Amino acid sequence: MRVGMGADHAGFAMKETLARTLAEQGIAVTDFGTHNEDPVDYPDYSAAVARAVRDGRVDRGIVVCGSGAGAAIAANKVRGIRASQGTDTYTAHQSVEHDDVNVLCLGSRVTGIALATEIVEAFLAADFTREERHLRRLNKVLTLEDEEFGTPRN
Repeated sequence: MRVGMGADHAGFAMKETLARTLAEQGIAVTDFGTHNEDPVDYPDYSAAVARAVRDGRVDRGIVVCGSGAGAAIAANKVRGIRASQGTDTYTAHQSVEHDDVNVLCLGSRVTGIALATEIVEAFLAADFTREERHLRRLNKVLTLEDEEFGTPRN
């Protein structure tokens, strides 16, 4: 699995720790920044990770900001991205299994590193079920995306 990671200044330390942990597990990590704790804007890093997922350069994305909320909002503005804020392991795996989420957003100021590590592991271990009811719902989300963006996906 190839994972793209990004963070703003608030999420920098957590991103670094998670990236190191994933690399130690043999997971290919592409770091889209930031690379220090100097103040930056989370939309820039959410967009970079989201575009890498959309373009197929990575399989999944993980973005960390202070709360996780801003990162999720920004990532969801990129066509084809289904980003979810991860606050627990159940949501992390269920959002992939039922909703085909491809970007996980974490809040470094609200989630400790031990729990964040478990959330990431649950997210990366999950697969979309492709059950009829989940496909039906995903297709409705994709249709909504087409209607709102105004340009059909390929």
